[in-house]
Amino acid sequence: MYASLIVLTSAPHIRASTDPPHVPSAISPTLPRPPQPCQGVDQPQRTDTAARRTLIGVSLDLRKIEHFMAVVEELGFTPAAARLHLSQQALSTSIRALEREVGVDLLDRSGGQVSVLPAGRALYEDARVVRALADAALKRARRTGRGEAEALRIGRTPAVTGEEVTALAGRLRSSHPEVRVRVDQRYPSELAGLLLAGELDLALGRALAPVRGLTVRTLARQPLGVAVRAGHRLSGRAAVALGDLAGERLMVWGRPGRSGYTDLLLAECRRAGWEPELEINPVQGTPPVTAVLDNDCVALVTAPLGAAGGGDVVVIALDPPVGVPLQAMWLEHASSEARDAFVAAASE
Repeated sequence: MYASLIVLTSAPHIRASTDPPHVPSAISPTLPRPPQPCQGVDQPQRTDTAARRTLIGVSLDLRKIEHFMAVVEELGFTPAAARLHLSQQALSTSIRALEREVGVDLLDRSGGQVSVLPAGRALYEDARVVRALADAALKRARRTGRGEAEALRIGRTPAVTGEEVTALAGRLRSSHPEVRVRVDQRYPSELAGLLLAGELDLALGRALAPVRGLTVRTLARQPLGVAVRAGHRLSGRAAVALGDLAGERLMVWGRPGRSGYTDLLLAECRRAGWEPELEINPVQGTPPVTAVLDNDCVALVTAPLGAAGGGDVVVIALDPPVGVPLQAMWLEHASSEARDAFVAAASE
């Protein structure tokens, strides 16, 4: 049985299901009654604080957390109630109960609008991770119980090409042919949310920012090349130094300060003594080498050296070499044999 690989250049955003997972209640057998306190013997009294701590431990559940997260994400009770298929009164009652159990206010309802208080923001940030781990645990248990092979859903940024991911998936298939792999192209700002929503198992990028509950690891460093259109003054060169590009316009895919990968490329240029004039690629989501097809810009890419884009583009080596990281990000503490095997294969 061979692994299947589906590479999509783009995919519509799929909203994560907001229905909390159903966890069946355990039915306890009849147990003997515990020993009763002796008459006339003073018993230690539980304080209100101790009782409240026990209450919090017992009653703080994922369903109330899911209700609270919906209010935060939908910015109000009315849209959150519609999303959860609850009445607004039932949702408000659930949130009030959660605040009593936590012991502090989580939302500010004054002024006719709902805003998230600092305690609520702290709870939301951690609750996203708890929800993701619970969902991953349930999916793994179902898959194990049904004897199903694991599918690996990978999201890649445009800076990591489909050809690169295909090559990495080939390493995985050699040792785990039963694993099905699906690859979607996503923008860097989407990856953390999709991982925490359970829509991706692994994200690949070049300059991934750490996020609470997610692990980021550098798998390898890949060499950069210089892409120019055929006929460009540099197109006949076998290699160039990064500093030789001074005076050229550099094509990038995001604005400095808003794109981690653009900032990374700019840092390499500055180390080479060059402050480039930037141009933002007006066509997003296409293979990086195509960014120079109809202009005289240069682009720093990880594509193979030589002719590209049907012969309309040339990729030239950098000498001395300059490398950029290939990074992976995934849900910390979640178990996945397919993900671990992919990471191991990509790190070889």
